[in-house]
Amino acid sequence: MEAQSLLEKVHSLSDLELAALLCLVANQHCIIKTEEETTEALVQELQLAASKIFGLSHAVLTCSQSTTLDDFGDAILIEEPNPAYTTARPSSRGTQEWFCSDEASKGHGSYFSSRPPGPRLQSSPRAQAEEFADNRKIGNIIIAKDLNLACAQVQIQALELMRKKRFFTRTAVHVAPKRFLLIALLSDGALDSTLVTHLSDHFFISHHHSSSDGFPNLDEANGIASDDDGSISSVVRRTPVEEPGEQHRESLISMQDIDHIASLSEEVAYSTEVKSYVQHIVTFLRLHRAVAGGVSAQATRHFDTLVQCLAPLHSLTYVTPSLVGLAARKVYPHRILVATPETERSMQWGSDYNAVAAMLEGITPDEIVDEVLSMVEVPL
Repeated sequence: MEAQSLLEKVHSLSDLELAALLCLVANQHCIIKTEEETTEALVQELQLAASKIFGLSHAVLTCSQSTTLDDFGDAILIEEPNPAYTTARPSSRGTQEWFCSDEASKGHGSYFSSRPPGPRLQSSPRAQAEEFADNRKIGNIIIAKDLNLACAQVQIQALELMRKKRFFTRTAVHVAPKRFLLIALLSDGALDSTLVTHLSDHFFISHHHSSSDGFPNLDEANGIASDDDGSISSVVRRTPVEEPGEQHRESLISMQDIDHIASLSEEVAYSTEVKSYVQHIVTFLRLHRAVAGGVSAQATRHFDTLVQCLAPLHSLTYVTPSLVGLAARKVYPHRILVATPETERSMQWGSDYNAVAAMLEGITPDEIVDEVLSMVEVPL
């Protein structure tokens, strides 16, 4: 019954929310592309999905050519409530180090203090360090808008955060939470700016969200805001780190649900025929005339992982060819480097330049993947 309830919740998700769910299950990250005019609406939709669907904290990083590493750090870190201030702390000598309250500073003293009332005492170096410590945390979901416009140093820092799950500031080392997702939100209009190759290869999947797909969470929030004569901006601001119980109580997909799907994906079985089908797709992609690179070993690992994560969402304990085709369309398009007439391999054997240029004109990574899937024989 619980499994059926979980499947009903998963089937109620939008494509955008499913992409985020798959990444959270696999502990990976994704690229979301959309039209330039809908970028801001999609940022708000992702923020609402993070808090409403998954109950996770989130932060938004807006990148440009002038974004610095300090800007990157300030954007991904969110405030959390400071721990309660303790007025007394046992010292290593067995006595109390008293940090006087306002009453003590006025000469009234503490009931438990053996010292007479007097001027305000100095706090210990340890207390001063804790007072000025950086208590911010990395958000569970980071929405990096226009990450491809940032300089190489910022993109490499994003890659380091994805790989090591930690971030160094001038005063502290911040560790990413267990469920951590970085979403690179890219605009279709920025065709002259691309992600660093290693960063692009480290992203798990890519998904294109068209304006026609809608923004269900944003539409609902807009309805609530209009009834209250408020603004949607009050709904989508960065949220502080919440207590796990508060997050999970109101979210549609809890962390227990994500852990359960992850455990089911580890038990998914591959038949020999389907495994061969996967390897044939990888081989055909690498040998395709229009592919200059991008079909890496990392991509193949992500390919296998995504197929296994998709199976439990379809109530399956084994991999089917249809799941393989779906996974290929999500894993490879953002990785494939389309060849130019100069880099097309048949030019080494005397092919006509104009003929090669005509063959490559207008071809896209999505078309390459579709062509390969039509060429590889599907197992029965």
